[in-house]
Amino acid sequence: MTEPGKIAQAKIVHMILCKRTEEALKVLSEMYRVKAPDLVVGTVKGKRRTAYAVYVQKESRIYAMNSDIYYNPFVILHEFYHHLRSHGGVHKGTEKHANSYAQGFIDSYNFVVMHRSNDAKT
Repeated sequence: MTEPGKIAQAKIVHMILCKRTEEALKVLSEMYRVKAPDLVVGTVKGKRRTAYAVYVQKESRIYAMNSDIYYNPFVILHEFYHHLRSHGGVHKGTEKHANSYAQGFIDSYNFVVMHRSNDAKT
């Protein structure tokens, strides 16, 4: 699985921060050539108090605990990783890998923001 480059990752994070989460998931899904997951505010029985968000493979849906989580890039990208890894019916991802995937996007965003900030100073 080839990941999007730093600029593309930064744009995805920026879209989520700008409350364009569904659009970000659509763009990301197009990059990976998979159907975008549905995204709803709600909870899943048994996970109501333990998870900020949950990906339900049977529904191809990400449930975000509340609207604040809906715009949290780390959580949304973590759950998108589970969607991506379960594509084809078998989930092969781990929480550690989902965290690393999401953190990579956040790191790219921070890098691009810092780089642009430094360019503006010179």
